[in-house]
Amino acid sequence: MAGKARARGASRANNRHRRAVDNEGVIPQLARAAREVEAAAQRGRLSPANRTKFQVVALLMREERAKAREGQELSDHERADALKRLDGLASILAKTAARDPSLIQLLAPETPITEQGRKLRKQMLFAGGVDIVADDEPETPATRAAKIVPPEIAERQVLPVSVRSRVRSNPFLEPKLDKLEPVVPRYSRLRDWELLGPLLRAFEQGAGGGSACMPLPEVPKHDRITPKGLELMPHQARFAEAVKRGHRTFLLADEPGLGKTAQSVLAASIAQAYPLLVVVPNVVKTNWAREVERWTPQRRATVISGDGADVDAFADVFIVNYEILDRHLGWLSQLGIKGMIVDEAHFIKNLQSQRSRLVMQLARGVRERVPGSEPLLMALTGTPLINDVEDFKAIWRFLGWLDDQDRPSPKLLDRLDQDGLVPSDHGFLAAARQAVIDQGIVRRRKIDVAKDLPAKRVVDMPVELDTAETKSIQQAERSLVSRLLGRYERMIAAAGLPSGTIDVERLRMIARQEVEESKAQSSGESIFSMLRRLGLAKAELAAEYTAQLARSAGKVVFFAKHIEAMDRAEAVFADQGLRSVSIRGDQSSSAREKAIAAFQNDPEVQVVVCSLMAAGVGLNLQAASDVVLAELSWTAAEQQQAIDRVHRIGQEEPVTAWRIVAAQTIDARIAELIDAKQGLAARALDGDEHSDDSHDSIQVDALVALLRETLEARATRS
Repeated sequence: MAGKARARGASRANNRHRRAVDNEGVIPQLARAAREVEAAAQRGRLSPANRTKFQVVALLMREERAKAREGQELSDHERADALKRLDGLASILAKTAARDPSLIQLLAPETPITEQGRKLRKQMLFAGGVDIVADDEPETPATRAAKIVPPEIAERQVLPVSVRSRVRSNPFLEPKLDKLEPVVPRYSRLRDWELLGPLLRAFEQGAGGGSACMPLPEVPKHDRITPKGLELMPHQARFAEAVKRGHRTFLLADEPGLGKTAQSVLAASIAQAYPLLVVVPNVVKTNWAREVERWTPQRRATVISGDGADVDAFADVFIVNYEILDRHLGWLSQLGIKGMIVDEAHFIKNLQSQRSRLVMQLARGVRERVPGSEPLLMALTGTPLINDVEDFKAIWRFLGWLDDQDRPSPKLLDRLDQDGLVPSDHGFLAAARQAVIDQGIVRRRKIDVAKDLPAKRVVDMPVELDTAETKSIQQAERSLVSRLLGRYERMIAAAGLPSGTIDVERLRMIARQEVEESKAQSSGESIFSMLRRLGLAKAELAAEYTAQLARSAGKVVFFAKHIEAMDRAEAVFADQGLRSVSIRGDQSSSAREKAIAAFQNDPEVQVVVCSLMAAGVGLNLQAASDVVLAELSWTAAEQQQAIDRVHRIGQEEPVTAWRIVAAQTIDARIAELIDAKQGLAARALDGDEHSDDSHDSIQVDALVALLRETLEARATRS
């Protein structure tokens, strides 16, 4: 009897010990919290606190499972017991998530934890007997940036001062929990098929035929998105309406001249995709900033140059060129970008290049950083395919239509499943091509929308010159103006007029005299030498833009005034593998005819480099519909004659002349004057009402404008 009593006593002691052990540690704390959430789910009332508790339990459950499997201090029996209890806990979480599927998203390891969640985690660990709980510091923008930046470019990273202020002012990004979609396991008949090959083959073969353009809504009756004084063309309005109806990923492959930049800027405004990151070739950075200001004047754009010393970190739109992206990857990843546009997206076709890898990293961050957000992602290119259909892969990855293993996204896979076909079925390629197009491919040609376009138009393309060159030219302008104003002030004093008097006729007299003297002099700084320097400084940028047009739209006519500018352009074309011919004043008639025939008839010849003086009249170059004016004309008629080499009988497409203008220099003033002089012919010959009081040359008018602006600025300061 005594032995049995001792045994029963020992058994009760062991049970008490086991119950004490069962109620100690972290796992019991998790079990209690899990049952509280389960009870709330049964009542149908899951508060934000319950959701946070659910996420923390799932997080700690993973940590405890890892400890149980790897902990050397546990016996086999203790390890098995802990894993069994964790399996029971997982069952409770699964049942709870089944009642409220929105909880499933919180189970994903990559779902960020809130500050409240971090505090709750610390409390539960402490209650479970972990006396020293290391603070689980929130992932700061700096630590996140460090994870994104590859080690090979870490030393190149810069952090503009204004960016630090912006990050400090808004360190946390609010998740959009109302838009989180539950991750529900799904069955797909295509899960065991290799799909990338058939998808690419569908485009290579043109399966199904027809234009590669997603269905777009009709033009809305009322335009409520463009600022006063501007109007969208019908094809642009249809695209904007698609964005308004909720589409967010696009391969916008319209031909050049159809307004892809304007469509993109408005798309960002409609989608409220700010901060917006725009990655572009260097030559179009300034134009993008201008278009943002033009189409969305309520938004601020900042152009990132060099190390970003002048960046406005509180801007809405950040414009950066591919060449310097490696220096700015870190801080750009901190801003909570909600939209990303890649212009000339064929630049990222090589997935092994650093340029492509950086763009992909940024795009991945845009898609994943803010849970529940639906960012705007746009790839712009008139030529999505440069070498072969494989070039599509990079763009599709950027847009999220393919994952990093080149598998279709869940959304694309759902669309492919709708047709009920597999790659071995007849008709799969046509259905697959349309499924990808429906993800957001938009392609219109000039000829398709010709009725919406003017037959001929001039589009200014502002460019920023190299900083040193710009400063040199601007200093030359100031020196010229200072010299001429000294002459003017002496004239005013001799006439007995008060200092500061603005006499336009006297200004014209001085400007005319300067122009006449400049024609005779062969050295020194004059308006002609400044225009020559501007032309040479612009030549390479103009040639780079011409190369982009040639790859996107086909043949291009390139006009320049000076032989040196033509030489520089031809060197750029050769470096980029573009075949070009030239038409110059020193050519024989047979050489000229041979160059024209090659440009008109040889598909391998993509650019003709023309002298404004030698090729501005008497030529037919209508094999192209795009003209690049690398240097500005000295008369409005000269510019018009150059454009009319392309806009002639036999031309079936609208003609676009791209005028390269050096921003913040006299170039911009001359471009305005050329347009004003166009009004003379319109008034005299066409009966249009245009005002142009000056009968002087453009050079004279430009000098008068510079002098008058300086005098007015002085009067304002005084």
